[in-house]
Amino acid sequence: MATENPGGRRRAPRPPRAPRRPTYDQFAKGGGTDAPNAEAEFSEALRQFVVDTVTEKIAEKAQRQADKIAHKAAHHAEHLDRLTERLDALDVWTRIEPGRRRPRFTREEIATVALGIADAEGLEAVSMRRIATELGAGTMTLYHYVRTKDELLALVTDAVMQEVVVPPDEPLPDDWRAAVTIIARRSRDSLRRHPWILDVVADPALGPNSVRHFDQSLQAVASLPGTFTDKLDVITAVDEYVLGFCVHERSDFHDDTADNETEMIAYVEELVATGDYPQLAELTKVEKLEQLWAKMQKHANDPTRFDRNLARLLNGIEQDLSR
Repeated sequence: MATENPGGRRRAPRPPRAPRRPTYDQFAKGGGTDAPNAEAEFSEALRQFVVDTVTEKIAEKAQRQADKIAHKAAHHAEHLDRLTERLDALDVWTRIEPGRRRPRFTREEIATVALGIADAEGLEAVSMRRIATELGAGTMTLYHYVRTKDELLALVTDAVMQEVVVPPDEPLPDDWRAAVTIIARRSRDSLRRHPWILDVVADPALGPNSVRHFDQSLQAVASLPGTFTDKLDVITAVDEYVLGFCVHERSDFHDDTADNETEMIAYVEELVATGDYPQLAELTKVEKLEQLWAKMQKHANDPTRFDRNLARLLNGIEQDLSR
């Protein structure tokens, strides 16, 4: 229970003090060692101290273990709830659309409208009410087609993935590098058209186009030597390269105004002057920071950088697998 101090503030209770180890002098009369029964009393007090200390340590360890188990259980419960939501969202692809007659809308139409809103105003602007307004329908009507936000994200994400999928009339080349490059470029171009998709933190439920993209990726690396795990490594490495490239490209680094650029250069100059940035200090002995900054800007906006570094990545993969 909290107590009141003279100033009127409530004071939190202090935790109980740990037992102190008894000393022999506490049991010897006058501090000597010849007091009657002193040794027996001291031995009993010391035994009790050991028992209390061990009991306290065991209780503390048990409490820490219980807290750890409770934390893990809560984390697993949250993960299972999220997984359940994602699995429930899969129903959007298999559920029969409402109405005995021809449905007024299709899920593809809803996804297309949501895509347009996100492109124009960002993902946060996408809502069932806004989509309904664009379609000229009541909000509740759309819930017959799309029941949850997870289902809506699944539809929108799969609409983006449709642009990544290589069309049937454009067969993938047999050469694995050429095939992987085509898919990587289509992925990059889709992310450039819809940069807000990078803000979708949790993976939405898999849709048919997402699965088709994965199937085409497997087709692209089918001729590669190695195990299934090796081929997954290649697909993942390329996907992560494309994703990282697009995240960097979307950053404000490319959109600095002249004023912002001047301020940034001045700030970096102050940092370099501290002597804590030896590589930059060495570079500035040859060129001014303004010149270095201009080179970095040119490099960031170089249209050949994506293909150049993708080729380097594929070169390394090819050399590694050939061994």
